[in-house]
Amino acid sequence: MTSDSTRATRKGDQTRTLILRTALEQFGEQGYRGASLRDIAARCAISHPGLLYHFPNKQALLMEVLEHRDEVDRAEQASADDTGIDVLRRMVRSASVNQSRPGIVEMFVVVSAESTASDHPAHDYFVERYARLIDEVAQAYRVMRDAEQLVDGVNPLLAARQLIALMDGLQVQWLLDNDGVDMASALREHLQRHIKVSL
Repeated sequence: MTSDSTRATRKGDQTRTLILRTALEQFGEQGYRGASLRDIAARCAISHPGLLYHFPNKQALLMEVLEHRDEVDRAEQASADDTGIDVLRRMVRSASVNQSRPGIVEMFVVVSAESTASDHPAHDYFVERYARLIDEVAQAYRVMRDAEQLVDGVNPLLAARQLIALMDGLQVQWLLDNDGVDMASALREHLQRHIKVSL
């Protein structure tokens, strides 16, 4: 028999998940600065104090939404290897998966653009995220260069920055034209110009 505390915990978890999903949509639609905790609470059909019980302020909610997005990405890529060509294949798979979740893509595009301001609560998160991602992709290119799988003259660090820039730009174009932009295909075609093996 389920205890009252177990039911309360389950209900609390469900409410927390609903808040995260709703906040993701709201941040995607209005950005961090334009979103309101009261509006998010209203869309969840809970009170403002009820939302604050789960998340003490908007900054805490934003950071939890970003962490949730990272958890989704990690779950999608759990079986991926971490070196060379497998990293690049993972990037293409990620682009393909993103085409099935416009809310997450929109939130990421809007909030990452906002976070270029140094006083934005997610500024450090995105600085660290881009540095880590560029380093990971550059290392993948270096591994491929050492294995003679990279086209001569390709600079690993520059190629990594170009790939991340292409991914971000494609996300904006895809949000504006879901039917006309295939992010995964565009990434795959770009990468094939840099490497000697098939993706």
